Amino acid sequence: MANKGPSYGLSREVQNKIDKKYDPELEERLVEWIMIQCDSKVCRPEPGKCGFQNWLKDGCVLSEFINSLYASNKPFKSIRSSAMAFKQMEQISLFLQAAEKYGVTKTDMFQTVDLYEGKDLAAVQRTLMALGNLAVTKNDGTYKGDPDWFHKKAQENRREFTEEQLSEGKNVIGLQMGTNKGATQAGMTGYGRPRQIINNP
Repeated sequence: MANKGPSYGLSREVQNKIDKKYDPELEERLVEWIMIQCDSKVCRPEPGKCGFQNWLKDGCVLSEFINSLYASNKPFKSIRSSAMAFKQMEQISLFLQAAEKYGVTKTDMFQTVDLYEGKDLAAVQRTLMALGNLAVTKNDGTYKGDPDWFHKKAQENRREFTEEQLSEGKNVIGLQMGTNKGATQAGMTGYGRPRQIINNP
């Protein structure tokens, strides 16, 4: 992979906007959660954006982390670190596939280059947040962090009504709807004819 020099002009402005979306407080929470999830299998990164990127860049921490969210059929049977760039990127890509299988939507997924080249670390944070929200919502015993760190996702709440309840509902008229009971077409004239006004003496 070729090393790219600094960007200028519009490219630099766009990159600055992306960089501003990165949240250092969220970084602390995510690091804390990943450390708890992986027990003693991973070490703490250096604080800051570069430390966060370097910690996750080879894909090993992410692989260990996603394994901890699966009760059985863990996505990674063995996790080996490699110094080769294409192996590291492949490991990140496999993590993303496992995260999608876990339930993270494509819109919440980061691209491999977002992490590996540091293009958009805020997107990496979004993906990890989505995983946290799903883990708290599933509540299957694999989540090990503080439940208040993430929001539960909205879940389907199906309701069953009896025929009697449904027929009772037909008799209820919402206040905004008004009513058409008692309305008739009496006194209306045919289409296109002028209205007849009759004076009664």
